[in-house]
Amino acid sequence: MHDTSDGNIDPLWSRHDTQHRERDDTERLRPSLSGDGGRSLREGLPRVDGVFPTPGSAHVDQGALPGGRERPSGAGGADGSPLRADGERMRVDGFRFDEKVPPGGYIWWYLDGVSDDGANAITIIVFIGSVFSPYYVWAKKRDPLDHVAVNVALYGKPSRWAMTERGRADAHQMADAYMVGRSGIRDEGGAVRVTIDERCAPFPRRLKGEVVMHPHAISTTGYTIDRAGDHLWRPVAPASPIEVRLTEPNLSWRGTGYFDMNWGSCPLESTFSHWDWMRVDLGEGRSAIFYETEELTGGGKTLALATDRDGSAHSVAPPPRQRLPKTLWRVDRAGWSDGEGASVRRTLEDTPFYVRTELDTDVFGARHTAIQESLSLRKFNTPVVRAMLPFRMPRIVRKA
Repeated sequence: MHDTSDGNIDPLWSRHDTQHRERDDTERLRPSLSGDGGRSLREGLPRVDGVFPTPGSAHVDQGALPGGRERPSGAGGADGSPLRADGERMRVDGFRFDEKVPPGGYIWWYLDGVSDDGANAITIIVFIGSVFSPYYVWAKKRDPLDHVAVNVALYGKPSRWAMTERGRADAHQMADAYMVGRSGIRDEGGAVRVTIDERCAPFPRRLKGEVVMHPHAISTTGYTIDRAGDHLWRPVAPASPIEVRLTEPNLSWRGTGYFDMNWGSCPLESTFSHWDWMRVDLGEGRSAIFYETEELTGGGKTLALATDRDGSAHSVAPPPRQRLPKTLWRVDRAGWSDGEGASVRRTLEDTPFYVRTELDTDVFGARHTAIQESLSLRKFNTPVVRAMLPFRMPRIVRKA
């Protein structure tokens, strides 16, 4: 069974709530990261499903919210201590590009986008502590900065896929940017720019150019996606304009993109057995996000959010969860839909443990395009699957 709350949603603190700041216990959430510091949000409940109300607004009962696959990306404060949430949601400012990640942990920044004409799509994941790396799993010293990577998947015509793992000598963290070799992500004060200069595998083709997202607003709300609070998620900028400008291959388009961050203090496979996630572009800067996690020890969490153009988020009653056809690799996948139900438009990524799908689905009374992902950590956590990964994910370590 998945955790749910009774719907009494209280904010940790809003942007202007200085009284809460003075009461914060900063031993676990450092001064550079605003938060509640660990006291119970409601008497008798160690965590609360939900979101921050808009600063200055009344604390409105939003109704029951089914848990959440959400974790604020970004790990500790400026002193390098790891981020840890004791409630289900917390405030996370900035993009945390200079975040310190604990041994065995991870942080990643995820962007995806679909062109306005629907013909092309792209997904970019920038890692510290590459969670799907067999090299990171096999390493005796679980140093996240020795296992960094930029994964770029280009869908449509032409298509490309690249992910080369690199070591500490190629990882460069700054307050406003994080670089992995010649690729990286940067905050440009109103825009997020990803520079891409990668080699594809197993066929060594070049993938070079840049992707720029123009967020309507930046959300500072993060969520835990497991019951222990070890894994955090933050939907930074859902449903924002995106520009793709590549020189190799020669391709340019505009569309709508999505940007989130994830952080964890331990490997995904040590906590989760499976998860399903789906984001829906509702138009005019609005989106819906649904997430369900299953833990190895049983149980899990479910989250259903609707986000607005101004970055605010609200709990919603999710549509029925629908099983989708299994992939060629026999990975279970599911989405959310009412009305006619969800149908697979195209399977973007089909691997032995992970699948990414473009769906047509009914949400809130209208037909929309959705991006869906399913992840099987049980399949990932097998010697056979891990032995296959280096063919698509080479590792290059340069001496400092």
